[in-house]
Order: sequence, then structure tokens, then C-alpha cells
Amino acid sequence: MSTTVFTYMESPFGRLMLSGIVPDGGGPAGLATVTAPGQRYALAEPADDWVHDPEALAEPVTQLTEYFAGERTAFDLELAPVGTEFRRRIWAALDKIPYGETVTYGQLADLAGESPRAVRAVGGAVGANPLLIIRPCHRVLGANGALTGFAAGVDRKRWLLDLEHGTSLF
Repeated sequence: MSTTVFTYMESPFGRLMLSGIVPDGGGPAGLATVTAPGQRYALAEPADDWVHDPEALAEPVTQLTEYFAGERTAFDLELAPVGTEFRRRIWAALDKIPYGETVTYGQLADLAGESPRAVRAVGGAVGANPLLIIRPCHRVLGANGALTGFAAGVDRKRWLLDLEHGTSLF
């Protein structure tokens, strides 16, 4: 039986909670969630059966710290998000958006091999992304280029995009 582990890290967004899944036979934890304070549709606290294990999630913490410092433009982590096949396909398409670039929801649908008419469903999958920052849902904009919804707040989305464009004040 797999074990869910968690840890916390300080970030420009406040204390992030990270969770991961350790496989039955042991080995590195696959990162399952990254949650910011006040994030919509996300657990604010770990579940009762999760095990606090900072060492199991040390690599994701290191890579996120490097990202926030402007020293990392891509993540190289074992991921273990839980979601439907459709959502996993949309989340995987997020990985195709290069650092510092943006796409619209329609373009993301195309990247995922979906019909442009699936934009609302694509938006729902993006909003349910459990790997905030790691899977760059902040790089998805409205059809008119507007900073549309972001589960952790539009100000944080703007901050991430500014960071990636080298214009952040933090």
C-alpha cells in the first residue's frame, strides 16, 4: 500500500503544502499536489493519514526554491497527480508551454489534442490542476489575452508571469 507524505515550504506566496505518493516498495515520492494558502478547490491541511516527511519531498522543495529565485526554468520531478484521463491529458499539455510564454485555453485544447469546442472543459481541468506552479497553469490566458482565473488568485498568476519575464519586483 502506498503512503502519502507531505511537507511545507516558505515561498513568495506564503507557506506552500506539498504532498507526494511513496510507492509500495519504497523509492522516491511522486509529487501529487502543491497547494498555496487560500487556493480554491485544494486541501488547506494534510489528511489525517498523511505522514509528515520533509526528506521525501526535498527535491521538489529545492526545485521550487530555485524557480522562485529565478534560477530554474523547468522542473524535473516524478509526478503523481490524481485525476481523470481527460484531466491528466490537459495537465500533461501544460508541460508543453515553454517558460515565459503563454497560450490561450483554445491553444491548450489543441496542444492536448482536443477540439476547440472543449474550451470550457479544458478550463475546468486547468482550474483543477493539483500541481500549482509545477504544471504551469499560470501560463494559460483568456482568448483575448486577459489574466483569467487562477486557483491561487490572479495576483499570484501575474506575479508568476512577471517572474518568468524577468520583471518581478520580489
